[in-house]
Amino acid sequence: MRTLILLRHAKAADPVLGMPDKDRPLTDRGERDAARAGEELKALGLTPEVVLSSSARRTEQTTRLAFPGLAARYEDTLYHAHADDLLERLRRLDPDHRVVALVGHNPAVHELALMLAGGDYGFRPGTFAVIRCASPWPELAAGEGELVTLWDPKQG
Repeated sequence: MRTLILLRHAKAADPVLGMPDKDRPLTDRGERDAARAGEELKALGLTPEVVLSSSARRTEQTTRLAFPGLAARYEDTLYHAHADDLLERLRRLDPDHRVVALVGHNPAVHELALMLAGGDYGFRPGTFAVIRCASPWPELAAGEGELVTLWDPKQG
């Protein structure tokens, strides 16, 4: 059994004229929510062996706050990725990894959660889904995941 943590970056600052979207930081609330997400995951006993993150500033900040002390792989290709791209990235992971976190953007992170485990739920900033998958990462396919936990900072 493998465990996938899908975390949408926390609340980011509004766009500013002249600032590239990729450089938008978290708000104060976003910083608090990202840290809370990490605390919730720790309380669930989930410490990822691998953390994949978009290289956008807001996802890097979310990753560092949610997974302090863990090394992360910040990847440019995850910034504008679609759900299928995220699935392909997960398929390139070492099959021996048991717990993996992916920190990214909507709509892709939400669509990947729905693709793997189905359901009918939203995915606001700072939300995470914990999905259990039976297959090794290289064989991960749509519909084979089970949603174990969904945490939303506004409801948690």
